Order: sequence, then C-alpha cells, then structure tokens
Amino acid sequence: MDDGIGEGLTREDHGDVSDQMYAAYAEGEDLRDLVNIVGREALSERDNKYLDFADSFETEFVDQDFDTNRDLEDTLDIGWDLLSMLPKEELNRVDEEFIETYYREEAADQEVVEAAD
Repeated sequence: MDDGIGEGLTREDHGDVSDQMYAAYAEGEDLRDLVNIVGREALSERDNKYLDFADSFETEFVDQDFDTNRDLEDTLDIGWDLLSMLPKEELNRVDEEFIETYYREEAADQEVVEAAD
C-alpha cells in the first residue's frame, strides 16, 4: 500500500501523517474502553487529548458527506489540524522536518485555552 504514496507520488508527508493518525486513533480507541471503567475525569491531560483526537478524527476526517469533494492536499491539511491537537513530542511517527513544516502551533495553543475555560 505504501508504494503509491510519498515524495514524487503524493505529498512528502503522506505516509508519516497516515501512520501517526492511525496510531493516535488506536490510542484514543483504547482509552475509550478505559473511560467506561474509570471515567474520563480519572485520565491524564495527555489521555484526554487522545480521546478528543479520536472524536475529531471520526467527525472531521472519516465522516464526510457523499457530496464532499476534497483533494489529497486538503485531506492531509485536515490531518495536520487533527495531529496538532496533540503535543509535538507525541508525534513519534512523523519526521521532525514535517512537524516543523506542517504542525499548527495555534491548534495546540487553542487546546490549552479551551482546557483552562
């Protein structure tokens, strides 16, 4: 599957974004099971970010209307919007060069402001 993505075929960050998004979603899914046992308030700030990521991944990335027509560039940009909900240090499947280029500091800062409210 990876033969058709990456630099020269799609945007250079495609593979890393895909790998990181699915890993982060899997982490959020695992944490949903834990929430059923201990409740969300018992989880750490990090864990809550992964839960928020999983919810946003489903609603903003996976769920799209039949008439939604977004290209790969838009899809990868949405991926970065979502990955930017997580701290940079959690993006361990993404090359540092791509993080510096595409990570949205304002999205991470917004999460901190919303948590304080």
